[in-house]
Amino acid sequence: MAPPAAKVSGFRREGNDWFCTASLPSDVTVVVEEVNFHIHKFPLISKCGKIEKIFEESQGIHEAKFIISLEGFPGGPDIFLIAVKFCYGVRVELTPRNLIMVYCAADYLEMTDAYGEENLLSKSESFFHKTILRNWKDCILALQSSDPVMPMAEKLQIISKCLNALSMMVSTDPSLFGWPMMMYGSLQSPGGSILWNGINTGARIRSSESDWWFEDISYLNVHLFKKLIQTMQARGIRSENLAGAIMYYTRKYLPGLGRWRSGQSGKTMTVASFSLTPAAVDQRDLLESIEKLLPEKKGKSFCRFLLGLLRVALILGVNQTCKESLIRRIGMQLELATLDSLLIPTYSDSDTLYDTDCVEQIVQHFISSEPTITSFSPASFDLETSPSSGPLRKVSKLMDSYIAEVASDVNLKPGKLRSLVEALPESSRSLHDGLYRALDIYFKAHPWLSEKEKEQLCNMIDYQKLSIDACAHASQNERLPLRVVLQVLFFEQMQLRTALAGCLHVLDNENAPATASSDMAGQIVQRDGWVTVVRENQVLKVDLERMRSRVGELEEEFNRMKQEMKRVSKTHSSLNSPRMVVAHARRIGCKLLPRPSVSDAQADTIESTAPPTPRASIEQRPSSHHSGGHRKTFSLF
Repeated sequence: MAPPAAKVSGFRREGNDWFCTASLPSDVTVVVEEVNFHIHKFPLISKCGKIEKIFEESQGIHEAKFIISLEGFPGGPDIFLIAVKFCYGVRVELTPRNLIMVYCAADYLEMTDAYGEENLLSKSESFFHKTILRNWKDCILALQSSDPVMPMAEKLQIISKCLNALSMMVSTDPSLFGWPMMMYGSLQSPGGSILWNGINTGARIRSSESDWWFEDISYLNVHLFKKLIQTMQARGIRSENLAGAIMYYTRKYLPGLGRWRSGQSGKTMTVASFSLTPAAVDQRDLLESIEKLLPEKKGKSFCRFLLGLLRVALILGVNQTCKESLIRRIGMQLELATLDSLLIPTYSDSDTLYDTDCVEQIVQHFISSEPTITSFSPASFDLETSPSSGPLRKVSKLMDSYIAEVASDVNLKPGKLRSLVEALPESSRSLHDGLYRALDIYFKAHPWLSEKEKEQLCNMIDYQKLSIDACAHASQNERLPLRVVLQVLFFEQMQLRTALAGCLHVLDNENAPATASSDMAGQIVQRDGWVTVVRENQVLKVDLERMRSRVGELEEEFNRMKQEMKRVSKTHSSLNSPRMVVAHARRIGCKLLPRPSVSDAQADTIESTAPPTPRASIEQRPSSHHSGGHRKTFSLF
């Protein structure tokens, strides 16, 4: 017969032994993980079906004290103590931290309602559905504490129910569930004021971000996090949010990714985060598991994250499948990569500073991949698209910059440099200035190269695709072989002649309808980078036309002035004739005075021996009139 509950005040521990404080001596010893519980038979068999069956199977055994060993008991001695207290009628407390383990222990001991109403299994199940599944914080805490009983909890579908509940909360307005959030100590409730345990908190949210749950789920272990992401994918959570959660989780447990955060700030802590402890994860296992969860999407920040992930994967030495998958993912969005993230150091025994083999594989995947990968929304992952230049053109510029960066490595072989250049097709580079710059840096860092090796590398350059500045630099570059310099000079003259001819052709037909030849000339000018030269020639031609028209105007003005001077000189010579003077005087209505005397005429003749000008004759005659009042002269006025 079971002792009265009132006589059981509690349990005490002495080393690895637990004793009931009841007055009756114990008749059963239950061993759980080398911890002995000295208890009584009847309280156990009245609540536990498993214990009852053990006693029924051992009826033929007569011992003073019966010993039961429970191998693999879920939760260990601490959870068994809770079950024993419940059997003795002692009040036990169910919390989110112990609920899943108590639930599994009750199922293990078969503490169903068949052995008493409101047994431990039914109480645990009721608390689980009414409290745990309806509260974000409690659900996170319960999952985090489920590691010791994970296989059994999954068998009982406790884990799947918790994951479904979290997925539903993430995909629904948080204010509908009525849980507050703690942002650095200040209560906030999404959606405005809510009722929390029947009390109006009056708290209001400061921001409506969709990533409020990233921090909380980052406390789950890798196994649970993976299952949670898969559950969210099945429920239809946006891939942008799932990728953000994966990136946040990975950066938290892989410190090497902290450099590739792309300016993201850390998420604020929620109320669950203050009572959680970070999970202990194996970094290599984490990376290999996370890679399988990544969505087939592309974005600038996501590409940067993938390159950082590849860098850490090479350090940790992940399996070949994970490494190749990361390279493939990066290759499908290589046009969004940046130079600093593409410079992956060598972590093997290679002599080179950078892992050029890995980058070459990425480029090969970019060339061979189909453009079927979809993009994140620009608002979420700042996707950059440029309608003016295609992905191939972007990658060619990126690779030219990459080759120029690694070219200074003295251990980089010419064959590896050639393979990096030839990884992209020739049509990908509209200009070869970047390639010429990379080779110039390589020649400077490798002065011991022979002329033949330099010429072989220079054969990769199309001199017709060099700009005028690059041609000018190459023609004076002492590091280039002489034959290459002569080729540069030759093509420079060819390009200049072609560009000027096309410019003049376009200018001659600028008022005429567009033709195929003018379009072709314009394309040649744009392609070869002669835009500046063409514009300067256009300005010079316009100035020349203006000067020509001005010279013509000046010549016409000079001819008019010359004709006017001839006409004036003829007029002056005709005025010297007396007949013309008399006729002109009569024509303008002037009277002639009487003819002077002979003496006066002689005097006048003597005074006018010198050829007088018209102005002088007019000025001298009044002076002679004043010298003698009796002298008679004529005047025009």
